[in-house]
Amino acid sequence: MGESWFQREFLSPRRLIFNILFYGLQFFFFGYGWHSQAINTKLSALNGLKWSVWTSRGAGLVLAFDGGLILLPMLRNVIRVIRPRLAWAFPADENIWFHRQVAYFMAFWAMVHTTAHYVNFFKVETTQVRPEKALDIHYTQAGGITGHFMLFIMVLMYTTAHHKVRAQCFEAFWYTHHLAFFFMIGLYSHATGCFVRDSPDPDYISSFPFYSTEHCLGYESWRFIIWPGIAYFAERVWREIRARRATRLSKVLVHPSGAMELRIVKPSFKYVAGQWLFIQVPDVSGWQWHPFTITSAPEDPYVSVHIRQVGDWTHELGERLGAGPSVVAQLTAAAMKGKEKDDSVYGTRGDFVELDPGNNARPLPAVRIDGPYGAPAEDVFNVEVAVLIGAGIGVTPFASILKHIWYRQRKGKVGSLKRVEFFWVCRDAPSFGWFQSLLQEVEAAQADPNFLRINIYLTQKISEDMLWNIAINDAGAEYDPLTLLRTRTMFGRPDWKAIYSRMRQAIETGQYIPGTNAQLKTKVGTYFCGPSVLAKAIKTACDSENSANVNFTFAKEHF
Repeated sequence: MGESWFQREFLSPRRLIFNILFYGLQFFFFGYGWHSQAINTKLSALNGLKWSVWTSRGAGLVLAFDGGLILLPMLRNVIRVIRPRLAWAFPADENIWFHRQVAYFMAFWAMVHTTAHYVNFFKVETTQVRPEKALDIHYTQAGGITGHFMLFIMVLMYTTAHHKVRAQCFEAFWYTHHLAFFFMIGLYSHATGCFVRDSPDPDYISSFPFYSTEHCLGYESWRFIIWPGIAYFAERVWREIRARRATRLSKVLVHPSGAMELRIVKPSFKYVAGQWLFIQVPDVSGWQWHPFTITSAPEDPYVSVHIRQVGDWTHELGERLGAGPSVVAQLTAAAMKGKEKDDSVYGTRGDFVELDPGNNARPLPAVRIDGPYGAPAEDVFNVEVAVLIGAGIGVTPFASILKHIWYRQRKGKVGSLKRVEFFWVCRDAPSFGWFQSLLQEVEAAQADPNFLRINIYLTQKISEDMLWNIAINDAGAEYDPLTLLRTRTMFGRPDWKAIYSRMRQAIETGQYIPGTNAQLKTKVGTYFCGPSVLAKAIKTACDSENSANVNFTFAKEHF
């Protein structure tokens, strides 16, 4: 039986260490903030408010800590540099997951801090510990103003960061997340309200930090948490400078189902297979950067990305490039009828249409790219067996890796890698055209038929006409009628449990990798790009098949 959600999230060795450190620090700072407030004799008048002021102080200190911590996983260039060296020590590929965990705790502590302060302000007015009204503290003093300002920004950022909102309107997520700049300004200046003081009235001064530390007795946490903010700002400036280096869009290819392939020339851009980048097209939006996996190999003279038209920005990009719905509809219809291989239909090469800028009223737009950034799939040469699994457009990182493997095979430099299992799960037949020519070339180039095994699954319900077409063309044919590969297309969803079970048994009996000792430990790395639901099923199958002689690892691509 596979491990439960609780075991996976809290008790696996790496997560257990993380949870002890992360939760431990959260409650340590809360306890320290509570205790230091309660024993401070200078604040004895304020301590008359009892638990509400102690709670607000503890939660406020944790919020300050989390406000600095939340920026660290967004230092993408730092992570890219340290990832190859320290990936064993911390989950560098889960920086977005870590960012979300900190955000969840910030939401929790913000509710605790705000609720406690509402009680504080009410008590201040009723007990007259100070000659103030609650509304004045809320809306006329810096602490109350910045606090409500940050809460408003959090509501906007959290609601638009929900995966359903982000998927349907990425622009809303993108723009509201940049309000983080103003949130941080509010966080750094929140203490200027001087609520924590030993005098009846705030003790303001005209010079920075605009309050007297003689009477305003806050923790001055901004002096420490401002450094991650400075580091993040410096990185964004560097990314902007780097993105402005000479870049040219050289070709645009349109594949079935609307996937556009952009081939970009940027001499200063260096990367390894499996990495990803951000792309900006100023003609579509001068502010938005969107992440895409690099589909070319480092040996190629260009950088390519495949973009599927599924949202506002990608549809606008398609229209700007001359690859709008009409072009896509014609190509997809031809693919469904099996005509995409007929050069007389479009005068094209194989399974894509190469757009001719000369036929377009406007030249190809300018593009800017930022990156590259690390991804788990770049570690493929460090395992003995690599299982590459892509679902739909999630196959993109493996295009780069398969190309790179092909180049390295020709040089005889494949590292520890002895075998590759490639799985591609598609919903519809036209999707096979995305990388059909690449798969054909890689398959044909294999000197060892056991080194690379291609497994393609079609999950859509097949019409009767298409079924007859497949049956007629498949009978006695050397190549599969859908993919034109020697490997036959399988129909339905893969049984991951059975697949990994067979793989483990074959490795343990010495039949999977000829010439190796079955008693030695074999490391099988699974690299997945696709929906989270499928990722959970594959990870469960991996974990359930671990044994003394076979170590299955799982990594999912995150943006």
